[in-house]
Amino acid sequence: MSKNEARETTIRQLYTELNKQGSNGEYEKALKSANKILALDQSEQKALQCKLVCLIQLSKFEEVIKFLDRTQPPYDCTFERAYSEYRLNQPEAALKTIQNSGIKVLPPNLKELMAQILYRLEKHEECYELYKDIIKNTSDDYDDERTTNLSAVVANLCVDGSKKELPVLREDTYELTYNAACALAGKQQFPEAEKKLRTSEKLCREFLEEDGATEEDIMDEIAIIKVQLAYCLQMQGKSKEASAIYTDALKHKTNDHALTAVASNNLVVINKDQNMFDSKKKMKAATSEQAEHKLTSKQKKLIAFNNCLLAFFTNQSDCHMLASRLGNSYPDLEFQSLLIRVSQLARDKKYKDAIELLENYSKKQPKQELEVKFAIVQLHLLAGNRKAAVEILESLGEAKYRPGVVSALVTLYLGLDNKNSASAILKNAVEWYKKNKSTAGGDLTDMWRQAASFHLRGGESETAAKSLEELLKTNPSDMKILAQLVIAYAQFNPKKAQEASKKLPALETLTTASEIDALEATNWMMIAKAVKKKMPASGKTDQSPGTPSSEIAKQKKKTVRKRKGKLPKNYDASAVPDPERWLPRYERSGYRKKRDRRVKEIIKGSQGTASGQADQYDMSKAYNQTKQSPATPAAHEMPASGPAPRQLPRKSQHKKKKGKH
Repeated sequence: MSKNEARETTIRQLYTELNKQGSNGEYEKALKSANKILALDQSEQKALQCKLVCLIQLSKFEEVIKFLDRTQPPYDCTFERAYSEYRLNQPEAALKTIQNSGIKVLPPNLKELMAQILYRLEKHEECYELYKDIIKNTSDDYDDERTTNLSAVVANLCVDGSKKELPVLREDTYELTYNAACALAGKQQFPEAEKKLRTSEKLCREFLEEDGATEEDIMDEIAIIKVQLAYCLQMQGKSKEASAIYTDALKHKTNDHALTAVASNNLVVINKDQNMFDSKKKMKAATSEQAEHKLTSKQKKLIAFNNCLLAFFTNQSDCHMLASRLGNSYPDLEFQSLLIRVSQLARDKKYKDAIELLENYSKKQPKQELEVKFAIVQLHLLAGNRKAAVEILESLGEAKYRPGVVSALVTLYLGLDNKNSASAILKNAVEWYKKNKSTAGGDLTDMWRQAASFHLRGGESETAAKSLEELLKTNPSDMKILAQLVIAYAQFNPKKAQEASKKLPALETLTTASEIDALEATNWMMIAKAVKKKMPASGKTDQSPGTPSSEIAKQKKKTVRKRKGKLPKNYDASAVPDPERWLPRYERSGYRKKRDRRVKEIIKGSQGTASGQADQYDMSKAYNQTKQSPATPAAHEMPASGPAPRQLPRKSQHKKKKGKH
């Protein structure tokens, strides 16, 4: 037998083994057999195809691309290359591979792959049109899967706020019901979404139990439904229920890293400024590299923003770096990232640096000048520079007449003790709103009311009347405003005040006799003796059905007797009363203190001193000395280091004997 014949025989035998191994799913062995065939003859196209299939089945996608680059097969391998790039989380490269292939009409397998790539790239409208075409022109056993994918695209279009007329798809499987619930959540219809998610969970459990799945497999499949349900509950304000579901999902330790990231991020949001240590652990899981490729761009953006906020609240050193990275990665969050950096600088009391950052940003983005100026005003106020804050608010142009800005300016002017400027800003605001009624908009009732009260207190009745007139136009039935207007008119135009007062209701309509009687009967602000109950003119009281007439008569006859004060037995009316009778006994001049023998005699003064000097140091006579001495300072002249001394001596208090407790 020649060498060629022997090689062909060997190749046939290897193909037989390859076919058998491929049918049994033994891809490792099949790969070895394909390599042996290619070693004997590199032009064997079937062996090349089998090798690519084996590498894909074994998830060796990098080897697939290297093999295609090295061998450059003679037949078209666009699908194999694009699929490998897609599985390596390179959807942009996979899309380019298909677009650069030169194939004008894509075959069904490339269409399916193209739809998946567009979905990963979040090009939902293109993906939606492609899936509609695939479902219309294809009929096989995978119709349910394609419909499920289409419903997922529809749900994402709802989240994106698409204005397209989207189809209503069937909901006979748990996947379709879940996607319908996601579409409702995208439209902010959370109660309806919650109901559908509970239905989806029930259908999923029933289906998997019939299929013979284990409890662990059921929990893995239900986890995504549970987390979406928790999100809907959280958006309805049911944070405790949502937190419990998120915690259970994380305890189960699912293999879906994207699901873990979403649950962890949402728990951080629920925690807010509480339980920071747990939040840091959860955020670490949310920002893991494994979850990054499976999350949507919106999810990544929200997680990055929450990570910045957490770093700020926990005062981490990398807060500036994270905020800068956030602004660079997501241009729509540039201003928010700038505010985080500015807040960190303000916390470190670096107000000048923070103001410079904001001013530089304002030059680049003039559209956000108003928001930037408000932030600068806040920084000036934190630094205690009120004048600079007032100057910036005054430079806002017509925006300074907004109610909030007017209120801030008035408060700041009053803080600077500049009532004239505060009054002027209110006057200018009133005049501006009169001229710009059509463009002003909003409810200005509170501002008119505050302006009127301020001017009335300041004695500017005419200006107050203008504000009250505008306020009365919006609330013509408010009698309180009308009464204030009458008071204002009375100070500069009595005729107008008289005309306006005619519109006020009569006093008799406001109060009744019964209300006056009840008011006089209440004793919450009066002494009980001052309260007098009014009796009817006839002198008769209303008799209750159960009270006999004899008892009422007895009650009328009862009179309060005045008892005479008792006098002592030896009382002499002609004697002059003792002037010290109201003083305590120990303060009277004739009082002698009993000597306590247990207390040793206190030596007053040192040995050899004269008796006159001893009296000087006798503290028992301090009271009489302070009365006579002109050098003793008054109480209000005492130094502020301590309280003024008591002028009167206290009663002697003996210490209690210690006893057993």
